[in-house]
Amino acid sequence: MMADRPDYRPETLAVRAGQERSQFGEHAEALYLTSSFVFGSAAQAAKRFSGEEEGNVYARFSNPTVSMFEERLAALEGAEDCVATASGMAAIMALCLAHLKQGDHIVASNSLFGATVQLFNNILSRTGITTTFVSHTDPAAWEAAIRPETRLFFLETPSNPLTEIADIRALTAIAHAHGILVAVDNCFCTPILQKPLAMGADLVVHSATKYIDGQGRVLGGAVCGPKKLTEEVFKYLRTAGPTLSAFNAWVLLKGLETLKIRIEAQAANAARLAHWLEAHPKVARVFYPGLPSHPQYALAQTQQASGGAIVSFEVKGAREQAWTVVDNCRLLSITANLGDTKTTITHPASTTHGRISPEARAAAGINEGLLRIAVGLEAVEDLQADLERGLSLI
Repeated sequence: MMADRPDYRPETLAVRAGQERSQFGEHAEALYLTSSFVFGSAAQAAKRFSGEEEGNVYARFSNPTVSMFEERLAALEGAEDCVATASGMAAIMALCLAHLKQGDHIVASNSLFGATVQLFNNILSRTGITTTFVSHTDPAAWEAAIRPETRLFFLETPSNPLTEIADIRALTAIAHAHGILVAVDNCFCTPILQKPLAMGADLVVHSATKYIDGQGRVLGGAVCGPKKLTEEVFKYLRTAGPTLSAFNAWVLLKGLETLKIRIEAQAANAARLAHWLEAHPKVARVFYPGLPSHPQYALAQTQQASGGAIVSFEVKGAREQAWTVVDNCRLLSITANLGDTKTTITHPASTTHGRISPEARAAAGINEGLLRIAVGLEAVEDLQADLERGLSLI
């Protein structure tokens, strides 16, 4: 990766950072579809495999297109380094197995994405790595959960789906006082709206599948941070192989080029939709960090450039009423994916968080009347009309 990164603004980095042109001088980033690379001699092959000489070896852990994506995302996050993975969940798994061992302990938010909870409870637990889940918004609870064997604080902010805001600076100060690493899932905000590393976090995780792609096309993930920490993630990836494909990396590079203009426009749409929902007689409550009614509104103003593009709300009723809204949508896509230019709607209690226990859902504040909308680029008036069709039937 480039050691000397110019101090360009995000919109410039998003289209220029990381590109390495071949001898053909292509203007667009090249897509290298190859499983292996040819060496000039046996000696060079030996040097490449040992790491004595830089260069590509095998596509399980090195590919020029993937490297360009890694450098570009690292530049946007203000990170020294980035390791790309096959998905966001692969990134979390790689981070944990690279930095934790049997007997280690994680303190994590009780408002994590459902698959992350499953990973910690049902997969990492088999290796002897344990997790304590605490209140997302109570730094004192995080400190109280620390054990001698605690090695990692893991959080995502805003949370999925209630958009709760964790105090990154406060949690980082607590963790570092005890020699604990802090990893932040920055999926909802992206580096355009929030930079956890600048607030003290050690590592940033991404599901590039979401806003970084932005058009629901491919899967991808990444871990960003200082080289001394990402190096361990790379070693895991080299052996275990949860690898980002070159084609997906190429698509994600194109997604990064429009990330800033997309997420800023989607956040503006989300703010308008949130205000409309908050005034709706069939809506009990709206969760959106850009609303003054949000419990962590003041904190969000210090951490995020805007409220983001995710709006969750509770209808007056339970599952039946929530499903009525979903089933009457003709424009909004009924899918659990988010970050797309097309607006999506989902019922978290029966989809993204359906595999966790009812008790865990209750602890995370996810009830049967909750709906999550990932706002896209459509006209807000059309989104309102689509939601009104179902809301009017409650």
